Amino acid sequence: EVQLVESGGGLVQTGGSLRLSCAASGVNLDEYGIGWFRQAPGKEREGVSYIRDYHSTYYADSVKGRFTVTRDNAKNTVYLQMNSLKLEDTAMYYCAIRFGARGTWSSIEDYDYWGQGTQVTVSS
Repeated sequence: EVQLVESGGGLVQTGGSLRLSCAASGVNLDEYGIGWFRQAPGKEREGVSYIRDYHSTYYADSVKGRFTVTRDNAKNTVYLQMNSLKLEDTAMYYCAIRFGARGTWSSIEDYDYWGQGTQVTVSS
């Protein structure tokens, strides 16, 4: 059974940093693409970042230059380093895995398994 577990969320002030982790079981993450998404209250879920391998990473325009996605294949974990956090980054963050490259990386319907999410709250 494939399971994804996010961790690392929390409360941070504007300008601060957090590192989210997405640990997988039942699947080798290095064989597939992993996406990070977020959903704020009252808003649709949106793509934040995606990693297929070390040479294939993608970011939403809103987080470019501030967020970095990496993976540790030995730990079967993907990370999202978030720096210079803004109030608008407040959301529940999810990681997800897709087994086949179909649509664009931010197409929610292309993902096969999702984690339960971790809350990120940025305060002023």
